[in-house]
Amino acid sequence: MMNRQNQQAGDNSNNLQSKEMTVNILGIDEKRAREVFQEMNLQLKDKYSEEAMKIAQIRIDEFENRLMPKMEDLEGALEVFADPSFQLLLVEAQKTAAATERPVDYELLSELLVHRFQKRKNRVARAGISRAVKIVDEIDDDALLGLTVFHSINSFLPLTGDIFQGLDVLNELFGKVLYGSLPLGRDWLDHLDILDAVRLSPIGTLKKIEDYYPEQLYGYVDVGIKKNSENFDRAMSIIEANKLPKDIIIEHALNPEFVRVPISNRQHIESLVLTKQLFQQGFFIPKSIALSDSQKKAINTIYDLYSQDINIKNENTRLFIEHWDERANLNTLKKWWNSINIGAEVTSVGRVLAHSNAQRCDKNLPYLD
Repeated sequence: MMNRQNQQAGDNSNNLQSKEMTVNILGIDEKRAREVFQEMNLQLKDKYSEEAMKIAQIRIDEFENRLMPKMEDLEGALEVFADPSFQLLLVEAQKTAAATERPVDYELLSELLVHRFQKRKNRVARAGISRAVKIVDEIDDDALLGLTVFHSINSFLPLTGDIFQGLDVLNELFGKVLYGSLPLGRDWLDHLDILDAVRLSPIGTLKKIEDYYPEQLYGYVDVGIKKNSENFDRAMSIIEANKLPKDIIIEHALNPEFVRVPISNRQHIESLVLTKQLFQQGFFIPKSIALSDSQKKAINTIYDLYSQDINIKNENTRLFIEHWDERANLNTLKKWWNSINIGAEVTSVGRVLAHSNAQRCDKNLPYLD
């Protein structure tokens, strides 16, 4: 059953439609967006003394200078300045900017408003962002660092199938995120709990690094297929029958007697691509080609041929953690994380705040899901 509603409007008018109201307003450019920013700022004039307003204005201007270039770089983002709900959040962000002396907070606020644009249709995410904007100036430096590391552990994993490269990727990431001395004890967690950024649990504890990462990156520590075995021959037959490249299985870096599919976990089989060299205009040009459904099924069948020897897997895990400890940032992370002896979970508020701070540290991180 179809329900159609058609409307026509003349020049210089807006289209409105219910039951869900859609408003299309065009023509917000960078100049008008900055005017809206200043119009919202005027609402704060009567909230401060003349002396305080001078300080507040300097801070708000710094926030504006961090926010506007980000919004200009995102397609359609400037138009959100015409959205009443965004304007209300913008005023709250200006209040927070006025109240904080930390330069990092202006960057955090700008990232949070970028997230607000990207999640404008997600009410759950919007609620978390709105609360996060209000506590930026309240969160302690050490607690923010701890929260950001906590979130990074839960959120970022390497995509590469190369074990040592994956460890290097994580080491580089935490080299950027570990920008200060990590907080010790539990005061910082209590502080985050008060701010609704984490939820503490009196029962249970966090998984240790040596348990958590091998579970998340099980493609690195799973045993694989023993070379020159019957299953190895079966794997090679599957590769040939499905026209897969022979390097779809590689020597296991943790045990050279075995081979493995170069993925960090099995779900990545869906995103694997083949690279072919195409000859065009006198040059060989690499081109990525998606796997067919039958090829994905074939790789999954190869994975099913892996040995399930628990002793070998345990040794792979031990070696994986040994290589982990050789990397300074990961070693520091492990010692700190394993010292936390209370259960904790990052809330939606903490998540958006920590992600914004992580992106401040590493501009190459993906946007929040």
